[in-house]
Parts: sequence; structure tokens; C-alpha cells
Amino acid sequence: MDLQLLVGLGNPGPRYADTRHNVGFMVLERLARAGGASFRNQGRLHGLLAETGQGERRLRLLMPQTFMNDSGRSIRAALDWFRLEPAQMLVLVDDMDLPLGRLRVRAAGGAGGHNGLRSTIAHLGSESFARLRIGIGAPGETPEERRARTVSHVLGKFSAADRPVLETVLEEVEAGIDLIRRVGLEKAANRLNSFRADPPPS
Repeated sequence: MDLQLLVGLGNPGPRYADTRHNVGFMVLERLARAGGASFRNQGRLHGLLAETGQGERRLRLLMPQTFMNDSGRSIRAALDWFRLEPAQMLVLVDDMDLPLGRLRVRAAGGAGGHNGLRSTIAHLGSESFARLRIGIGAPGETPEERRARTVSHVLGKFSAADRPVLETVLEEVEAGIDLIRRVGLEKAANRLNSFRADPPPS
């Protein structure tokens, strides 16, 4: 995969920092730190942008600042500005259908109830873009419980007990992105989709 653009989905501003919905942002912040890069606001992209690496190793990191429900506007602007195809992009997104500690890579697919993915699909006019779903767990066992608690769950912060698992997950995602660039999405997916980080025994 000729990965040129890495997009983390989340909501802008300190109020939403470190919330479950912003786990995509967390990955990009890690990568930027590791690459000695810093984010700058790019008005034309409606987002914050950092770049790591040089030449063929250059990777653009985009954090849309449009709020989750309008993420696609920023993504469309970035693809157009850099003259990239959706096939050169990977979107990092939280997923309530996966438990914390699990990952799921897909080359294409629907929104799965995620407003950020729904907006991206709408702005691109296509479901054909790679996404890495990062499990954040569900807020209840039944559909009723989940519906009632979804907003407080995704906009809540990870608990102290979750933190060690989250750290392991973020390390794996970082390694996984490097793997995708080296061996391609399909081969990297074999490792990422079988990864699991279990919470410590209580």
C-alpha cells in the first residue's frame, strides 16, 4: 500500500482530549512525537497537519478539526490538495463493536454506525478506503443500554484500569502502520486482526 495520508478521527479542543472517540488523534500525536514533527493548523484543510519522514518515507498526519460528524470535509480537502487517491489513505477510528484491546483492519466497508466514517463516505462518494478500527468496548450488554449510554461512553475518558491496555494497543497500532507501509494492507491485517491486549486481572 502506497500510504501517504494517515487520518485520525476525533473532536477538536481540550474538552475532548483523551476521550475514547479521540483514539485516532492519540495515535497521530504519538507518531508525530516519534517523528519529531509538530501539528500546525491548516485552514484550507479544516484540520491540523504534521509530516514525518522524507522522500518516499514521507507520511502526512491529518487531524480534522471539523468535529466528528463532518470529518469528511477535511479529508476530501486534504486528498484534493495533495492530489492523492483514497487508496493512499488510512483512517484511524474508534469502534464500540470491538472490545478494548482488539483491532480490525479493512480495505473498504460501510460506516458501521460511526458518524466520522459516514461523513467520509459521503464526501468521497465511496466506501473504498482503508480503515483501522480501534476497539473501545461497548457501554452495555443490551441494545437499549448501549443506545442510552453511547454518548457518555464515547465522550468519556479511558479509566485508569484501561490505561495499560490502551498503551499496548497504541504501540501495536504504531507498529502496524509501519508494517502496512512495508508489506501492504493485506499481510499486515493478518497480524493486526489477530492482535489482542487483555486487561490485567482484577
